[in-house]
Amino acid sequence: MEILADENIKEEPVYALRREGHDVAWIREDSPRVDDRIVLARAEAENRLLITYDKGYGKLVFEERLPASCGVVLFTFSGEPSQEERAQLIAGALSADIQWQRMFRKITFKFSVPYNLGHRI
Repeated sequence: MEILADENIKEEPVYALRREGHDVAWIREDSPRVDDRIVLARAEAENRLLITYDKGYGKLVFEERLPASCGVVLFTFSGEPSQEERAQLIAGALSADIQWQRMFRKITFKFSVPYNLGHRI
């Protein structure tokens, strides 16, 4: 799969996707600090699935109606998973047999704080 990782995606998910054989271009490597509109236009021009943690892409797609037939996946996390956990979850989600093009999908992973059974509250 051809993917464009937004600048806010950390290195662990990018490297995990590359290890799995995906062609991942990463804004942080080749166009840091570029405007989100340009990122979306690049994903569209290169027909790459855009992955991001930035909720602002929803506004660009739904309110400003910018083209996004490339597909956009917004990953959100509640709790504080490690970067390695995020990498595994993102890679796992993108390996699913799903039609990503022409879709804006929000995928939320929920983590709870570990509870220590040895202490009383």
